[in-house]
Amino acid sequence: MKTAPPKQVEIAIIGGSGFESLLECSHRIRVKTPYGYPPLISIGEFETHRIAFLPRHGYKHEFLPHKINYRANIYGLYKIGVKRIFATNAVGAIDPKLQIGDIIVPHDLIDFTKQRPLTFFDESLDAHIDFTEPYCNELRKALIQAAKKIGEPIHEHAVYACMEGPRYETAAEIRMLRLLGCDIVGMTGIPEAVLARELGICYASLCYVSNMAAGVGGRISHQKITEVASTIRPKLSNLLMQAILYLPRGCRYHRVLSKRHKEERKQ
Repeated sequence: MKTAPPKQVEIAIIGGSGFESLLECSHRIRVKTPYGYPPLISIGEFETHRIAFLPRHGYKHEFLPHKINYRANIYGLYKIGVKRIFATNAVGAIDPKLQIGDIIVPHDLIDFTKQRPLTFFDESLDAHIDFTEPYCNELRKALIQAAKKIGEPIHEHAVYACMEGPRYETAAEIRMLRLLGCDIVGMTGIPEAVLARELGICYASLCYVSNMAAGVGGRISHQKITEVASTIRPKLSNLLMQAILYLPRGCRYHRVLSKRHKEERKQ
């Protein structure tokens, strides 16, 4: 284990622990942040890119969605130089046209979380960021182009609803979400997207349907959800690696770094 990467790491993947095998990981690093320590961050190589991997739930899946230290996770990646984040998210399908195993690149979201720290701006007036488009269009395009390149069917648009968890939703909650225009539901997409935007990091989500939402399909089984994750992981892995090759050199979006965070980064 090292305390710092040997050179700049600009791309990160956030996901389940199984995704670490995507990279030729040379080492893991421990990063101290003002918000505590995130899980060890793996540093690896793909083609000409140095990539960081962070398991949001921990390597032993010890953190439930409502207990994840999201601020430490995102700030830890920011501190080592990350400018772009691809996040993988398991979701329930609210739209009955979706099927288990479908892959989705959401374009918008609605936040229904209740207790999570949602911002880095606890003491700053520079807090009113534009969140009209919560996901980076450049990263979304890279994911969509990669899917077409490898012939992987993908849904290019969806509204993601983020719930507090760790319980699954009621059938009535799912009916409400559908009336509000939500297509998929999960527990981990917020506050990651918000925190990344506050630090000027481009962020996109690659979702897969692990189950039909409550009242849309049969009873929800966590065991079956885990089985779906194991089956879909190779597809997501391939898609993510291809998407990295489609990234433009620079992104036009999300240049919203505050003076406070710029100064902290220099320290």
